[in-house]
Amino acid sequence: MSRLHKEEQEILDAFDAGELKRAPEFEERKAQHQQYAEAMFKKDARINIRLSSKDLRGLQKKALKEGIPYQTLVASILHKYVEGRLHEDR
Repeated sequence: MSRLHKEEQEILDAFDAGELKRAPEFEERKAQHQQYAEAMFKKDARINIRLSSKDLRGLQKKALKEGIPYQTLVASILHKYVEGRLHEDR
């Protein structure tokens, strides 16, 4: 099962077919973005929280649907909130 959207899959298919070429500075940019990602996702702190069992089950179900561990889902939600990218619907 692919996690790519239709447009992303079309781009990947075109690249695999040789219809697209990498940018000349690809390797340098790739290394730079890998450094950014490593710095952003470095997990160097630990927290313990208490949740209701109902909320925990809900998180676990959503994570299962996404195909990721529930701890990763919780970390992602918290990160988006801190970055201001998670908003409550009203």
